[in-house]
Amino acid sequence: MDWMYTVSGLLVGLIVGITGVGGGSLMTPLLVLFFGVSPATAVGTDLLYASLTKTVGGWVHSRRGTVDWKVFGLLALGSLPAATLTILLLKFLTLEEKTLRSLVTGVLSFALLATATALLLKDQIKKIARRDDGTIFELHHRHLPVATIATGVVVGVLVTLSSIGAGVLGTVALLFLYPRMPTARIVGTDIVHAVPLTALAGMGHLALGTVNLTLLGSLLLGSIPGIYIGSHLSSKLPEKALRLFLSFMLLLIGLKMAFYK
Repeated sequence: MDWMYTVSGLLVGLIVGITGVGGGSLMTPLLVLFFGVSPATAVGTDLLYASLTKTVGGWVHSRRGTVDWKVFGLLALGSLPAATLTILLLKFLTLEEKTLRSLVTGVLSFALLATATALLLKDQIKKIARRDDGTIFELHHRHLPVATIATGVVVGVLVTLSSIGAGVLGTVALLFLYPRMPTARIVGTDIVHAVPLTALAGMGHLALGTVNLTLLGSLLLGSIPGIYIGSHLSSKLPEKALRLFLSFMLLLIGLKMAFYK
């Protein structure tokens, strides 16, 4: 089965390289629905997988200067403590396997449906922030730090329980909170923020015993060349059409996960 994991990593890597999204949203459900990996192990393994694959992207964005470190700090101020508390709560509750399975699949299905919706409405959300008269709707600067920290808290909990949320949901939230910020800077900030968050949550799952290191290695073996190839194909393929296809695919997977036993 190891070579099948590697092929799956290659395919998901291609999609991530082309569209910039879809890592956790595709990998975790794929492991659960196709390979029969337990939801908790799929989430834990995918978190470490995401932290390693996004490190390269984060490094590139930091070198290019497309990271807002102040916003990154505010997001991390909410997400990292939230992820830590979520892991500690899972350890303290010592849930039965069936209960943990239900919790993870429930949050996973919600995160998938929310991600698909965010992908579909991404352009509309950008338009909402920019009114017809040319003015931009934005929160008062006094409220922005609190709103950004709160966003980090929500993303931190979602990511720890489902491995989903640090990508599309984080980007859409930042588009709404910071409509004046260039898109490249929003994407770069979101990717850099995802690195410590997924690493921390992944290490927490490793401590809980819900990480399969052999599986992780097989996925990385395929995903690294997949992301490299996909990033070079991204300019040659219709990104909007691919995003629409990905949105509907995530909707179907989310509905499937909602009824997963």
